[in-house]
Amino acid sequence: MTNPVEEHNSEVYQPERSFAEQLDANDPLASLRGRFECPSRSDGTPLTYLCGNSLGLMPSAAREVVNQELADWSALAVEGHFEAERPWYAYHEQFRESGARLVGARPGEVVMMNSLTVNLHLLMVSFYQPKDRRTKILIEDGAFPSDTYAVQSHLRARGIDPEQNLVRCAPRTGEDLLRIEDIERTIEELGDELALVMFGGVNFRTGQLLDMERITRSAHANGSMCGFDLAHAAGNVRMNLHDWNVDFACWCSYKYLNSGPGALAGAFVHERHGRELSTPRFAGWWGNDPETRFKMQEIDEFTPRVGADGWQLSNPPILAAAPLVSSLQLFDEVGMEALVEKSRKLTGYLEYLLDEMLTKDCTIITPRDPAQRGCQLSVRVHDRPRERFDRLRPAGITCDFRHPDVIRLAPVPLYNTFTDAHETACVLGKT
Repeated sequence: MTNPVEEHNSEVYQPERSFAEQLDANDPLASLRGRFECPSRSDGTPLTYLCGNSLGLMPSAAREVVNQELADWSALAVEGHFEAERPWYAYHEQFRESGARLVGARPGEVVMMNSLTVNLHLLMVSFYQPKDRRTKILIEDGAFPSDTYAVQSHLRARGIDPEQNLVRCAPRTGEDLLRIEDIERTIEELGDELALVMFGGVNFRTGQLLDMERITRSAHANGSMCGFDLAHAAGNVRMNLHDWNVDFACWCSYKYLNSGPGALAGAFVHERHGRELSTPRFAGWWGNDPETRFKMQEIDEFTPRVGADGWQLSNPPILAAAPLVSSLQLFDEVGMEALVEKSRKLTGYLEYLLDEMLTKDCTIITPRDPAQRGCQLSVRVHDRPRERFDRLRPAGITCDFRHPDVIRLAPVPLYNTFTDAHETACVLGKT
């Protein structure tokens, strides 16, 4: 049959397992797999793990970093704030540059703190400022539920009716993906009623990568603020948040950033906002100017620190932050350019195999164009979707399911192999 991958992919693939093994043999990043812990099957062999879009595998080095913090806590107690191997007082500052590189920001525009939805709430305090007619928030229809709940709660907290002021941009009838022109038209139509545009950079269900630069430009032309949830984008796709002029963004670090369940999250605030100390925000002592942070009885007025650090509330949770050290070291060592290059090839290969092996009642709903996706492929199964998904784990395949009919597969370039892709397609093709 005609393979639709060929329209967007210059690679020439073959369906035999030996071809996958040859791709692995030629992969310059192949050795990275050995630096991660992978769950095993009952016979002791590794599972085929394609669930990094939900929880990334554990870097082996994470254990050493966490153990070091425990050892310093044991030996130093309170003195560890300044005498630990990685002093706890300034622990978050070690991510200042590596976190910025990850999302195309400048040092000082990124801080690792809290969890994703907490950061979203904190940033909306600053960047959702309804005034006069500008009260509406635009999100995508089918946004991650936590984002929707957060936005609804902010509207209600301001005494604003979500039914009238939360606008959802949906795919066209019969389609799964958003069209950028429809987003731009909706922004234009909302006009001076629109206060904030906030989308997921990569949609959690379909894997669609949105054109964040165009959306930001359209929002600003309309006089609106613009922010993004990058949970499925950070560590997955190239971004240039500073140059795109994005106002704010936040992300978790337990998916593609492999920092452990509930790990420390990230937040981006463009430097033009970070320099403006009068920007409204919720305050806490760790966002305060370090020069006056400990003058507790002398100064009772909050003076925010310049940059994204000024949105912090509390001192960093060291044991939750420690695995991020090992993760971001890997990203700095390899670089997003190399990871994205492998991702395009690996995801393209899995796409080719699925087209070759899946039955006609299965459809890939993720964009075919590699420029419009990261490493996730979402497959809609029209016949007995849950039953067929439930057959995968006993066969050694770990992926996930989104009700009512979508199986999500994420071949992560840091640790997945071309042989993983081949085995997954073979198993799926037999279910």
